[in-house]
Amino acid sequence: MLFNSLEFLIFLPLAFLGFWFVFRKLRTQNFYVLFISYLFYGWWDWRFLFLIAITTITCFYAGRWIQSARTKKTARVALWLNILFNIGILVVFKYFNFFSESLKVIFEQFGYQLDWFTIDVLLPVGISFYTFQAISYPIDVYRKKTHAINDIVAFSAFISFFPQLVAGPIERSTQLLPQFLRKREFSYDAAVDGMRQMLWGFFKKIVIADNCALIANSIFDNYAVCDTGTLWIGAFFFTFQVYGDFSGYSDIAIGVARLFGFNLSRNFRFPYFSRSIAEFWRRWHISLNSWFMDYVYFPLGGSRCSKTVTYRNIMIVFLLSGLWHGANWTYVIWGAYNGLLIVAAAIIFGKKKHDMMFPNRFFPGLRQTMQIIITFGLVLVGMIIFRSEDMTSAAGYVAKCFFGNTMYDGTPSPISGIKVKVVLTVIMIMLMQLADWTQRNKVYGLQIVQGRNIVIRWGCYAFLIFAILCFAGAQEQFIYFQF
Repeated sequence: MLFNSLEFLIFLPLAFLGFWFVFRKLRTQNFYVLFISYLFYGWWDWRFLFLIAITTITCFYAGRWIQSARTKKTARVALWLNILFNIGILVVFKYFNFFSESLKVIFEQFGYQLDWFTIDVLLPVGISFYTFQAISYPIDVYRKKTHAINDIVAFSAFISFFPQLVAGPIERSTQLLPQFLRKREFSYDAAVDGMRQMLWGFFKKIVIADNCALIANSIFDNYAVCDTGTLWIGAFFFTFQVYGDFSGYSDIAIGVARLFGFNLSRNFRFPYFSRSIAEFWRRWHISLNSWFMDYVYFPLGGSRCSKTVTYRNIMIVFLLSGLWHGANWTYVIWGAYNGLLIVAAAIIFGKKKHDMMFPNRFFPGLRQTMQIIITFGLVLVGMIIFRSEDMTSAAGYVAKCFFGNTMYDGTPSPISGIKVKVVLTVIMIMLMQLADWTQRNKVYGLQIVQGRNIVIRWGCYAFLIFAILCFAGAQEQFIYFQF
């Protein structure tokens, strides 16, 4: 069930009314959340429910086993059995064919023909998200950061909570699970702010991302006949498509959760205003990056070791992060590209961490502006690799961007028939970025209307609703559903 669908428009108010007016006791509310979450997820394919149920049950009982273990060795065995089992499920459904075909190609380079096989399976929606969320729970129990719980209903609702189930944020048991163990009270102010954040998320998805998708797809699908300028335009629009799509989903998810009395973690902090690649990755997909930091980077030694080992740890994290995104070498190379940029910046400039985004002035200085532009340009090049179907296409696209034909040769542009849409989309992007910039030290862009008089506030709401209804792009599935 897509957030931007008629089914969800019907589903959400019914789920809301049932939660607050029918099922008022804590345990029955958790049962209800579990039921509607499985209904929401099973809307794609009911067979996927078995996988999430298996992951839920194994992680729940692994947590209890770890906590009751009499020795550290027994607890460690329980932990690793659970991790290997659930990562094994993820590998089979998401990566088996990728590794199988890659191994076949490697052997063929040395003259060996393998009678290899692949399996024809559907990729369960959001499997990477809920698998990472689930396996972090027994790890936290093992590290004594949380206690194993005995309420399997609350735990199942925590794993399958429908707003963030298929595309995050990836929540920790220490942050979200306790919210299923205490009574919720309806807050009018939280619900209103949640609906405001949902509206902002729908604007970013339906108006920004879906229109950018039309333009970017037209160029990427025909990049071989495009001049350099058009290729950069395609990369620009895809970069904002990804941001509008994914941060829009996160805004909707966080807003929906607040309607039900839950607080989800922030997933984006205006990343396109970053002044370095390292800062960008502290502001982009925060829940995934913090997950890799806590469960991969720090256990490897983090930055508490030699510089060489620290750089190795950075590269491991970004290679795994790239592979997490999908079973394609483009994602792996994209991860390596970002890792190398961070390592290079660390070697050249050392450690620099920007925590505040110019809180005392409206415009950044010339130096900061140049840093933002350069960082955005580096991100944009990475997004070309991310978007490409394979490495051949990625290499060809990037090569043409830098060394291709810069002069118009008379070939009709793929976007020549949609110039008005291109201009209007640019205007909408500028409005989104302006709102994000003015609210850069707050949580999301539409907080600009919070506390304003009723005319300004409802005028902004009316404009966004009008844009959603009248300037919606063709409905696109959220990009990160495939991960």
